[in-house]
Amino acid sequence: MTRRLLNALLRAMLLPLLLSLSLPISVATAAPAFKSGVFSPARMAPEIALKALDGSEFRLSALRGRVVVLEFGFTHCPAVCPASLASLAAARQKLGPHADRMQVVFVSVDPERDTPARLKTYLAQFDKSFIGITGTPQQMAAIRKDYGISATRHPLGGSSSAYQVNHSSYLYFIDKKGMLRALLPFGRPFDEIVHDVNLLAAE
Repeated sequence: MTRRLLNALLRAMLLPLLLSLSLPISVATAAPAFKSGVFSPARMAPEIALKALDGSEFRLSALRGRVVVLEFGFTHCPAVCPASLASLAAARQKLGPHADRMQVVFVSVDPERDTPARLKTYLAQFDKSFIGITGTPQQMAAIRKDYGISATRHPLGGSSSAYQVNHSSYLYFIDKKGMLRALLPFGRPFDEIVHDVNLLAAE
């Protein structure tokens, strides 16, 4: 094989490779993942319509445009609810100037004891922006059913009046369009709340 023929063959083999290197390369990147478990598919969050702590009418749908973090609990809770509310307050602090992206709504599972005045005082210890919701036992039972929350009374020391409430403990993330998007179990770091709120707020 002559040198001229060899050079021609090499050019024919290398030209497609050189041309391919000059073309732009697009690399598919995965969308940032939620730290919470996701609802797939997402679905509309069941409406909550009750009197708010200030006596005004509260509607969950009125909070569209913000990311809502919904928590179920009660003011006599000895450990779980205070820890969860403290994490939510820390998350709002971490959000800094973007704290208004997140609205926490605390739904009582103990409406017999959680009066509007008690809820207001209790939540203010964590963050004054938190909204507390209570109502009649029938109203609150209907809301728990809509969200799949269980709550069971357990008497303390054989007393007929003193009791605690064992209940499901999750944070529900509702996006700016009112869709249920994610569910975070109790005990996760508050940075995960910040992460998921920022993802939803950026949509």
